[in-house]
Amino acid sequence: KLIQYTGRIDFSNPARPRFWNPGTYITIRFKGTFCGVLINDEVLDGKNHNYLEIVLDKEEPERWKLKSKENNLRIAEHIKDTIHTLVIVKNTEANIGYLEFIGIHCRQLLQVKMPSRKIECIGNSITCGTGSDTSVFACGQGEWYDQHNAYLSYGPVTARTLNAQYHLTAVSGIGLLHSCCKMDIVMPEVFDKISTRENKIIWDFKKYQPDVVTICLGQNDGKQDSVVFCNAYANFISTIRKAYPGAQIIALTSPMADES
Repeated sequence: KLIQYTGRIDFSNPARPRFWNPGTYITIRFKGTFCGVLINDEVLDGKNHNYLEIVLDKEEPERWKLKSKENNLRIAEHIKDTIHTLVIVKNTEANIGYLEFIGIHCRQLLQVKMPSRKIECIGNSITCGTGSDTSVFACGQGEWYDQHNAYLSYGPVTARTLNAQYHLTAVSGIGLLHSCCKMDIVMPEVFDKISTRENKIIWDFKKYQPDVVTICLGQNDGKQDSVVFCNAYANFISTIRKAYPGAQIIALTSPMADES
C-alpha cells in the first residue's frame, strides 16, 4: 500500500505486478541514505531491453537502459538522510516487452500523496514519445526504440505542469480504422486492454477515472472516406464516454499530419 502504481498494471501475481504500456510509473517515498530497485525485464525476442526514466526528488531525470532479465538497480547511494521521493517510468512501448516490479531496498517506506487530478492520453507514436530523446543515440542510430521516452511526451509533460496523474493508452502506428506497419489492431479494439499492443488482459476502468481524456488519432489511417471516419470517431468517443462518464474529452490534431 505504500507503493503507488499509476498505469494499466496486471496484478494477477501480486508479488510481480506486470505492465506493458509506455508512461506507466511507480512512485515511492522513502527515508534513508540508499535506495535500490528490483525490476524484471521481459527481454522480448531475447534482445530487447526496456528503458526507464528515473526521477529522484524532482532533480534532473536520468535515463536507464535495463541490461538483463533480472535487474538490481542501485538508484541512489550516500544521499542525505532525509525523506526522498522516487519516480520510475517505463519509457519504452508495449512491443518492447513488459516490466515486472519486484521490490525496493531502503530503510523505511512512507505514504505517498498523489495528485487528485487525472489525465489519460489516447494516441499513437507521438503520444508514446517515440523519437523524442536523442541523448544516447542520434536519430537513425541504434535500435528503433533507442529514442523512445514516454516521460518527455506531451501527455506526461502536461500532467506534470498541471500537477496531475497520467495514463498513456498509446501504440506507435495505431489508427482508428487502419493502422500502419502491417499492424492487426486498431485503437477501439485495444482501448479496454492492459497490454494494448498485444490486445490482451481486460482493464478495469473503475481503477482510474480521468478528469480529462485526449484523443490524438488519424495519422496512421491514411486516406479514408470522411463520413466513415467521422462516424467511427464519434462511435469511439461514445465508447470512451461509457468508460469515463464524468470526463472532459478533447480531440487533438497531430502536428505530424500531412495531405495523406
